[in-house]
Amino acid sequence: MDKFKVIIVEDVKLELKGTEEIFKNDIPQAEIIGTAQNEEDFWKLIKQQVPDLVLLDLGLGGSTTIGVEICRKLRKQYKDLHVLIFTGETLNEKLWVDVLDAGADGIILKSGELLTKGDVQSVMDGKRLVFNQPILEKILERYRRSVLSESRKQEAFVDYDIDEYDERFLRHLALGYTKDMIAQLRGMPFGVKSLEKRQMDLINRLFSDSERLNGVNATRLVTRAIQLRIIDIDNLEPDDD
Repeated sequence: MDKFKVIIVEDVKLELKGTEEIFKNDIPQAEIIGTAQNEEDFWKLIKQQVPDLVLLDLGLGGSTTIGVEICRKLRKQYKDLHVLIFTGETLNEKLWVDVLDAGADGIILKSGELLTKGDVQSVMDGKRLVFNQPILEKILERYRRSVLSESRKQEAFVDYDIDEYDERFLRHLALGYTKDMIAQLRGMPFGVKSLEKRQMDLINRLFSDSERLNGVNATRLVTRAIQLRIIDIDNLEPDDD
C-alpha cells in the first residue's frame, strides 16, 4: 500500500485515540494529518490540507445527520477524495442508506472486526461499497429475505395462474381503488362487469370451497393475495395512468 494522508473525524476522545492506534499499529502507510471532533474543526483542517482519505464518524455532537451532510459536501467539493464511514450507529440502517447515497465509499461498523488494513486498502484502491463483517451479515440477511419473498411470489403466480392483470387488479384494490377507478386505468382494458367477473374468478382460485361458504369480499381477497405474496405490501404503488 502506498503512503496516503488521512483526516479522522470522531467526537469521542477515547474512540479517537483507539482509531489512531489502529492506524499506528496496523496501517503505518497512513499519515494522520489531522483529527476533528466537530464539523467546524473538520472544515478548517481540510482547507489547510486535503487528505486522500477522510475517516468519518456519522454522529457528531449528538447529531446523527451531520456525518451525512459532511459526506455530501465532500463529494461535491473534492470528487477524488475517499470517504470511509466508521460509525457506532449499528441500528439506524436508514443512516447507512443516506450516507451511501451521499457518496461514501463504504461503512465500517464499530463492532466485531472493527477497522482493518484490508478495508482501508480496498477504499484506497478505488473499491466502492466496502463493508466489514457486521454490516455484511445484515445486508446478507436482507438479501436472503428479499430473494425468498420473490421466490414465493413467483411460485404463487404459477400455482394460482396469476397474470399481470390479476396482479394489477389486486394491487389497486389494496390501494383503495374502486372497480370503476380501476376500469379507467389505461393499462387495464376491462370494464366494471369484466372486473367483477375477474374478482369472482380470483376468489375461486385463491380460496377453497369451504372458505367461500360465508362469502369473500374484496378486503378478504386482498388479504389473501398479500399472504400469498401475489402483491407486496411494502411496494404498493399505483400505475402511472
